[in-house]
Amino acid sequence: MIKENTTLAARIEAWHQPQRLPTLKGIRRGIERESLRITPTGQLTTSPHPNSLGSALTHGYITTDFSESQMEFITPVSDSVEVLLAQLGDIHGYVLRHLGEEQLWPLSMPCLLKGGDEQIPLAQYGRSNMGKMKTLYRQGLHHRYGSRMQVISGVHFNFSMPDSFWSEWHSSEGQGAFLQDFVSDKYLGLIRNVYRFGWLIPYLFGASPALCGSFLQGVEHNLPFERLGKGTLYLPYATSLRLSDLGYTNNAQANLNISLDSLDKYVASLRNAIGTHAPEFAKIGVKVEGEYRQLNANVLQIENELYAPIRPKRTAESGEKPTDALHSRGIEYIELRSVDVNPYSPVGIDAAQVRFLDTFLLWCLLSPSPALSANEIALNRRNFNKVVLEGRNPELMLEQVNGESLTLATLGEQYFAELKTVADLLDACCGKGCYAKSHQQHLAMIQNPELTLSAKILSELKSAQQDILPFGLALSKQYHDQLQQSRPHYWEDSFFDIEGTRSKLRQQKMEQSDLVDFDTFLADYFAKS
Repeated sequence: MIKENTTLAARIEAWHQPQRLPTLKGIRRGIERESLRITPTGQLTTSPHPNSLGSALTHGYITTDFSESQMEFITPVSDSVEVLLAQLGDIHGYVLRHLGEEQLWPLSMPCLLKGGDEQIPLAQYGRSNMGKMKTLYRQGLHHRYGSRMQVISGVHFNFSMPDSFWSEWHSSEGQGAFLQDFVSDKYLGLIRNVYRFGWLIPYLFGASPALCGSFLQGVEHNLPFERLGKGTLYLPYATSLRLSDLGYTNNAQANLNISLDSLDKYVASLRNAIGTHAPEFAKIGVKVEGEYRQLNANVLQIENELYAPIRPKRTAESGEKPTDALHSRGIEYIELRSVDVNPYSPVGIDAAQVRFLDTFLLWCLLSPSPALSANEIALNRRNFNKVVLEGRNPELMLEQVNGESLTLATLGEQYFAELKTVADLLDACCGKGCYAKSHQQHLAMIQNPELTLSAKILSELKSAQQDILPFGLALSKQYHDQLQQSRPHYWEDSFFDIEGTRSKLRQQKMEQSDLVDFDTFLADYFAKS
């Protein structure tokens, strides 16, 4: 463990030095945005992923997530906020020009689900063993948790600092550690701090205070929902129902105890969960009457089943497990998964949000981050759950490790005072005032909860006495027309035409190169260390 004894203020002062400031340039970001395909009346589209878009298995930018109906748009890594959002916009525009009358649902919580789980088609990836495995993994999720939870959509924000930054920091604080070990250790510190302070993200970016009542048909819950319109349910102070126990922060994994103390312990605890038999999942069966129902009967089928608001990541090679990639080459970047789809942006996120995330994640990286005790983990979880369900309640109190409790506004202003120093640092390096502007915009939301995304959505619904369905449909139609007609900013349509053709050829090559049957492939995959 690398010694942690430098304050945030000291680090900020050190990075302001003229010879060090340029090393902050080139923050790398990527976005993965999920969205459901819908009909013009708001029904979930159940048709296959459009063939004209290429192979969902091998396309670099356009794929599916859990369902054939759930699209996922992936940008490449970029060190420019403007380029990042231009690329995301071009992907959206190209897709919408190939969807005909179909639209993209602009909210995190799903649209009208009249048929429940059975209406939601699992994503299909072709005849290759890897493609079959991806579909079977989703079959397992369907049996374990239900399909409705899986089609909740979000925005995943991938973040890493440039090599120049790491070289400079390592030279001053590395204390003899190998560079990659130092990088991995600091990224784990960032992750621990996101667990400490991460309630800020659903408070500021939560955009799911209400949902269509069809989502809860047959679902047991004890939340005191209020009703709006014909079938909309909401909580008056909720920020992100997506991140509640109704969503992907599944209670079934509450006792996993994945360690964040070191990379070795993280990998070992994750591997242990993947290798530990789960009696409740064994009841489902793995292969019943010749048909697979899930990959295995363990606590986690594979690494991706871990429902965490943030994950350490390393780009894996073909056929390589994520834990093996992390273990052998260390942490390359982090994936923040707690951002709701912003319904007021055509692409689900805007530039001010991206710059706040830069500021927030760099703050978490530069701030001291001791190991998390079991008590602190439980406290952080309680605070997070309070914010997603009642974050805009002016009387909400959040617990501190010293035993005190403070109002969200008081605590938020304390954090924002520190965040301001990071925003100023980024502006001094490369922001030209953009980071200070984003900081001020989000500080205003701390001071006035009515400025948050969740409050704006509820205010619109209540003032019009409107259901969530027509609200979402109006935005969906607006963005459909706007993006369909938009001119490319970074990529011409021909770029995606070529990628679509190449993706089909890559899938075909994978299917032709399989040398063993699926049973043998699965056994070999899980036998590898």
